[in-house]
Amino acid sequence: MKKVKFNKKFYWGTATSGPQSEGFYNKPNDSNWDHWFKEEPERFFNQVGPELTSNVYEKYPTDIALMKKLNLNSIRTSIQWTRIIDDLETSSINQEGINFYKRYFQELKDNNIELFINLFHFDMPYELQKIGGFENKKVIDLYAKFAKICFEQFGEYADKWFTFNEPVVTVHAGYLADYHLPQVNDLKRAITVGFNTIVAHTRAVAEFKKVFKKDKNKQIGIILNLTPTYPASDSKEDIEASKFCDAIFNKFWLDSTIKGTFPKLLVDELTKYNLLPEYTKEDLALIKENKITIVGVNYYAPSRAKAPSKKMDKPTDLSFWFESYQMPNARMNIYRGWEIFPDAIYDIALNLKDNYGNIEWFISENGMGVENEARFRNEQGFIEDDYRIDFIKEHLYYLAKAIDEGANCKGYHLWTLVDNWSWLNAYKNRYGYIELDLPTQERKIKKSGEFIAKVAKSGEFDFEFKK
Repeated sequence: MKKVKFNKKFYWGTATSGPQSEGFYNKPNDSNWDHWFKEEPERFFNQVGPELTSNVYEKYPTDIALMKKLNLNSIRTSIQWTRIIDDLETSSINQEGINFYKRYFQELKDNNIELFINLFHFDMPYELQKIGGFENKKVIDLYAKFAKICFEQFGEYADKWFTFNEPVVTVHAGYLADYHLPQVNDLKRAITVGFNTIVAHTRAVAEFKKVFKKDKNKQIGIILNLTPTYPASDSKEDIEASKFCDAIFNKFWLDSTIKGTFPKLLVDELTKYNLLPEYTKEDLALIKENKITIVGVNYYAPSRAKAPSKKMDKPTDLSFWFESYQMPNARMNIYRGWEIFPDAIYDIALNLKDNYGNIEWFISENGMGVENEARFRNEQGFIEDDYRIDFIKEHLYYLAKAIDEGANCKGYHLWTLVDNWSWLNAYKNRYGYIELDLPTQERKIKKSGEFIAKVAKSGEFDFEFKK
């Protein structure tokens, strides 16, 4: 048995997003998700869309009281572009949306819960998606204006700000797969959107510096879903495949935002096959000049890569460079099809320490989605999610080990507080410390919530590996 300890200033909290928790109330514009659900509700699990979700728009006082009950000291959520902007063309303000966030954020402040604000969580306004989303330079300009409005309107409520959540997911799922709009499979367009997202991020960082130039407490960063990449074997081919996988899913985002450069391996390969995006010297200078000071790390599962099984003359998708590989006998979350590999948190931590200047960071998402959790309800009516407690303990064990070795990690945010809506999966898998009954909106604390309340209060727990 080992005592796992964290310092008293550690952030214990949860993460969510506006589109996954607030509901559709009083939004002047549709996001791509709002529109898609109206057009193709059958694509969404049980045909449940984002209209209601966990109704944070009305229920935020209840949720904040529950956060206090769980001894949580922080939360990360996002501001919806579609809620606070009335006319997307002119970036005119929707005052009703502004007022909602101010009420919500003030309630957090009154309860001494620190707010981490993210600006973009997969929710492109549909009217802007129609003109190309981040393929279109005009949308980058409008995003920068949106970011500036957020900094000016909500600066008093938060010191920690983030430009994008998991930008690689938007690129991969929207432009190389069929999970997000615009549902295309085009490698060149995917690379363009990835680069332009970095430009948009950098434009927001530049606006942040202007607005908060006299406030040294303010920090701005990005939230990345880091997936440490492990080769299928020690062969040269598998190792090279793994390096490219790491470059496009991890280093592209880390290097550009923290170092202001792009990984040479990736640039060389894209140049070789005429896949570089259009860019200007001004773009590169802006990226170089506007580095971040904090990173949010979402971690769920590692990447495992092997050499391509077939030869191609030129790349049409990522399988030209690598293929995904599932390690035999891997522990799996069968509900998501994701490998459970908590050791990787330690590897992430050492990578940030050794290769990225030991930048300040925190776990901005981690968690375990499970289907049909009601079968774990006890006689008292509460869900006994011991599987989630074990998952959290293992990941925190490796996180504490890294911190003891000098990693600059400041907190742990579970996805999520109250079971929330999850894109095409809707409520198929549940992640929360707190159960949501969707029809009644009733909330019940799960066993994992009782567990984290004790850990957040004491900063420690007992741990031993299960055989």
